[in-house]
Parts: sequence; structure tokens; C-alpha cells
Amino acid sequence: MEVGFKSDKGLKRSNNEDACFVLLPDKVYLVADGVGGGNAGEIASRTAVSEIAGYIVEHPIKQVTNKYAVVNYFQDCLDNANAVIFDKARRYEENKGMATTVAVVYAKEGKVYIANVGDSRVYLYRDGQLLQLTEDHTYVNTLLKAGVISREQAAMDDRKNVITKALGAEVTVEPDFFQVNFIKDDVFIICTDGLYDEVDEDEMKKIIEENPSMSDICAAMISAANENGGHDNITVISLKVTEEDVDEQ
Repeated sequence: MEVGFKSDKGLKRSNNEDACFVLLPDKVYLVADGVGGGNAGEIASRTAVSEIAGYIVEHPIKQVTNKYAVVNYFQDCLDNANAVIFDKARRYEENKGMATTVAVVYAKEGKVYIANVGDSRVYLYRDGQLLQLTEDHTYVNTLLKAGVISREQAAMDDRKNVITKALGAEVTVEPDFFQVNFIKDDVFIICTDGLYDEVDEDEMKKIIEENPSMSDICAAMISAANENGGHDNITVISLKVTEEDVDEQ
């Protein structure tokens, strides 16, 4: 995988409550977007990436042999992170109510496995098309799925960032899991809402098409988000499938 990643606090926030982590040897990539007062959101997102990375180091993911085992592996991994964040939120008054989104991507033998909680997203760019692979766990998306509001209304709704699932918010966590077969030159974008709230999919596609370097894609997307307002923290990981990845199948 060709990899780029970048995080920025944006133009309106005093601190960065986003976090990202790249485990290159394991081909695991993740972003997290913390919520909570004071520094609590920052603590939540950093705890999430630290706990997930630590779990993967202690429980070698290369030993996981099939898709069902991958799902169980990441469920256990996120259960562990959830418990740690939930305990910190309960134990310390200043952390009360803290939680975080998380989106995890794992590449293995021609497939990408995704686990997500909250509204951080994973996109796939292929053959000129950009497809959102994850589903937002938000109040507005629940209304949209139920047919209560239209897609246009959802885009304008002030509650669009009210999340319905988060790591550390409850005693248990129920991630969504997805699996996608990859081909050479696929580009995966993992990002927090600070990107897609400011940069629409047409602009994302244009940036991907104009920047062959994964690092340049991340930098250009963050620049675009800031040019369009930069109201939130922005974090982007970009991954491009190489010939070598295809040959490993």
C-alpha cells in the first residue's frame, strides 16, 4: 500500500480532538474523532488509537486466517478499547461523557476489512467513482434511512453531527463491519467529519485525480477543508493499492 496521512486542528478549534495511527507492517490504518468537554475528546481519541494499536501488537493479526476470525478479532479489539475509555470517563469527573468515533481499515490477501463506530468514514475511489463504504451512526442518518427527511434536508440539518454510537459511550459497543475486494490503483480514504463536512465528493474526486502522491492527497484535502471554512479538526489517511498488494493474494 502507498500511504499518506495528515491531521490538522482546522481554523476554528483551539485543540485537535482527532487522532490517527498507521501500523505499516500489519496494514492496519485508523482514525478517531473524540467528543467531550475540555480535553476529554482528545483523551478519548488518543486512548482509542493507543489501545487498538497495543492490542494488535499483543495479538498478532497475521495469525487471523479468515473473514469471520477478522470480525471477531476487531470486535474483541474494540471491546477492549471501549472498556478502557468508558472506565476513564466514569472514574474521572473531568472526562465525564467523553467518547470517540473510530474507523479501522485492514488490508489482507486482496481484501479490505473495515470496522467503524460513529461518523468517521471510509471511501473507495475506483474508475472515476467515489463510493462511501461506511454508514454514519448519526441521528440525521437514522431519520434519512427511515424516510423521514430527504438527502437534501439531511445535508442542511443542524443535528447532522449528533452521533448515535461512539467508542466509550456505553458499556458495550456494536461496530459495523464491511469487506471489499480491492484491485490495483484503488484508493481508500479514511477521514473524520471535518473533511467531508467541508469538502464534497466531487471536490474529493478531483483532488484524488490531480494528486498521484498519497501524502499530497491528504495535504490537498486538508487545505480544501480549511479554505471552505475549517470549522472542525480534519484528519485524512489515503491508501493506494499497488501491484505488490495484488500479487500477495
